[in-house]
Amino acid sequence: MQELVITIAAPVFVILILLEMLVGHLRGKSGFYFSDTLNSMGLGMMYQISSAFVKLLSIGIYAWVAQHAALLELPDAWWIWPLALLGYDFLYYWLHRCGHEIAVLWAAHVVHHQSERYNLTTALRQTSSGALLSWIFYLPLAILGVPVKVFVAVALIDLLYQFWVHTELIGRLGWFDRVFVSPSNHRVHHATNDIYLDRNYGGILILWDRLFGTFIEEQDAQPVVYGTRSPLRSWNPIKANIEVYQKLITLSGRTTGWRDKIRIWLKHPGWQPDCVTQQHPEAPFDLHRARYEPALPGSWKIYSLIQFLLLLLITTHFLAVVPTARPEQSLPYALWLGAGLCILGGLTEQRLGYLWLESARLILTALFVLSGSQWFGPCSLNSVQQAGVLLLALCSLLGLIVLARDRQALPA
Repeated sequence: MQELVITIAAPVFVILILLEMLVGHLRGKSGFYFSDTLNSMGLGMMYQISSAFVKLLSIGIYAWVAQHAALLELPDAWWIWPLALLGYDFLYYWLHRCGHEIAVLWAAHVVHHQSERYNLTTALRQTSSGALLSWIFYLPLAILGVPVKVFVAVALIDLLYQFWVHTELIGRLGWFDRVFVSPSNHRVHHATNDIYLDRNYGGILILWDRLFGTFIEEQDAQPVVYGTRSPLRSWNPIKANIEVYQKLITLSGRTTGWRDKIRIWLKHPGWQPDCVTQQHPEAPFDLHRARYEPALPGSWKIYSLIQFLLLLLITTHFLAVVPTARPEQSLPYALWLGAGLCILGGLTEQRLGYLWLESARLILTALFVLSGSQWFGPCSLNSVQQAGVLLLALCSLLGLIVLARDRQALPA
């Protein structure tokens, strides 16, 4: 069901993003940067691709607990739905809060905060590893007997609601800001300013933050600065997803005592033993650092945009066929899509080595299509479709020649 709803909602998201771009341009306040926009949307695609595999873990565990450990047998009544949504939003608050207060959970959630811009594409930045632990927080609903179909539906409602609050174009909303999560409330949540740090965790209701002391209003005297205190400075989606995990592994290796090795994963993000801090001091945080926005020639933007749109279209196809595909078909398909998104990230950094990787991807794709009439197993290709794929690969290879000619002298 989730894949179907997301597939239907995707065109609506795109229309709203384009509308936000237009309104921002007319107001002289464009909050978009080309590479950041592609990166955020690409991370959303990678989240959907990975969810096709890991959702079986979270929903499967929930279903097992609901079947074997539920304390109540709730009736199939209308009032179950709003109560389940309220309960889900309450538990989401604690998951979200712990995602900022426990390092291993922050390692997953950090993906959503890495963008130094704030617009509707930021809402699409979702972690590919969050489902590995997030299911723990929702088990109370299963124990209370909330049916699986209701849980899946209210989870999707809570997620979709949060899309529209990721914008700078909507100001204060009066009484609405005091009850619900709004753009003003959520802008604060994405801030790196000291005054705003680790606040406003609510999904739909901001009342949880008011109740548990984590609420703060957006203040005109303190303009929000977006991003993270340890900026990623990369458009690579794999690097975005493993950045903090790598740091935690490195810190664990530098720590001698087993107790501290465990605490590094469970303490607040950034915590480390004094001995490690003395040997490896971190650079002081600079609120007014320059954004990571390397220049990109027009030809590189055009090529990257075309490849992104193709990957977006093919990801839609992947989500449509994966429910009925066998693992040996869907896994290579997912890896091919992931490789395309990673290479696209390297191209938007204008790294020469990624031209060769992109060439290899295109050639291997062409050879794969020539070797048979199947597209990763689930679908067959007729001769016209095969010719279309080959033509796209050839045109893309010719496009890479233009990119090599126009490249700037940046490190490979």
